[in-house]
Amino acid sequence: MTYSKIILVVGIILVSVFGCSVQNDAQEESQTGKKEVPVITFKNLSPPFKDYDYFKGIKKYGFQIKATSFSLINAWWLAEVSTLVYADEEFVRSQFKKAGLPEVKFFDGRSTQCYVANNDKFAIVAFRGSEIWKKREKLDLNEMVADLKADVDIRLTDWQQGGKVHRGFKEALDEVWPDLLPYIRKLAEKGCKIWVTGHSLGGALATLCGELYGNVQGVYTFGSPWVGNEDYKNHVNVKVYRIVNNEDIVSRLPSLGLFVHVGELKFIDGDGIIRDKMDEKEYLNEPPQDYSHGRHNTDQPKKNSFKGFVPAPFRDHVPVLYAVHLYNNLIESRQ
Repeated sequence: MTYSKIILVVGIILVSVFGCSVQNDAQEESQTGKKEVPVITFKNLSPPFKDYDYFKGIKKYGFQIKATSFSLINAWWLAEVSTLVYADEEFVRSQFKKAGLPEVKFFDGRSTQCYVANNDKFAIVAFRGSEIWKKREKLDLNEMVADLKADVDIRLTDWQQGGKVHRGFKEALDEVWPDLLPYIRKLAEKGCKIWVTGHSLGGALATLCGELYGNVQGVYTFGSPWVGNEDYKNHVNVKVYRIVNNEDIVSRLPSLGLFVHVGELKFIDGDGIIRDKMDEKEYLNEPPQDYSHGRHNTDQPKKNSFKGFVPAPFRDHVPVLYAVHLYNNLIESRQ
């Protein structure tokens, strides 16, 4: 096992062991309407995040169904969705209904979980990230082994659209694809615009799903690992927006020189500001830092982001941080 894989596996195991409930400070707002960026500790590091107030603000910032370029509104919506889908099915359904997406279908494979939520105008296909680091009442070793296999089986395998992709990710998508494909085809035939999203492993599966299906309006991923090789990248025929939060370690794996990222990078910097451009080599080679960040675009005082001994590379992978940062950037853009 490579050094980078050891770091990843140790980190997700620590999160699984020590994760507890998320704190409400993830949704407290300043006088400007921005949310306070939560201090991440082992108490609020791992999903599900059932105390988070999902889709607050959607009446003002409705989903841009027909957007053909990067939409900050849609990025925020889809970050909320990618955070939500870690929760149990009943809770997920209730929140999608709140967001005006009353029809929800759950697809469950051995290492893959996916929700499709829709109304008569658009559908969101949302892949859940790795179950390894999800809080649970009891450990399911079979489930954990299945997720580990999907994460660390980094052999390249042929991809039907061209090039080679991460074998574990491809096999994870294959678990639900025979049922998922006809379902989203029917929605598209009814006039629904198809959007695809996911966090972490879910981001990798969203990329493969969007590219394999093809007829999607857009793909937004959050903290996604690398998916395929250069040849695969050259064959990708859909618009992918790859959003990365500062030191997020998962977005830097697997770093073996065989994989490349696909899509347009949107980088959330140390002040919580989303940047359109960044030197990819600088991002990949920059050593991990651990400083207070994400407070620049709020009225809240800076706090010690190392509280709870959560290293920055793991802290920045928390999906709630993506949702909060994107919401604050949206508020900032409207002032």
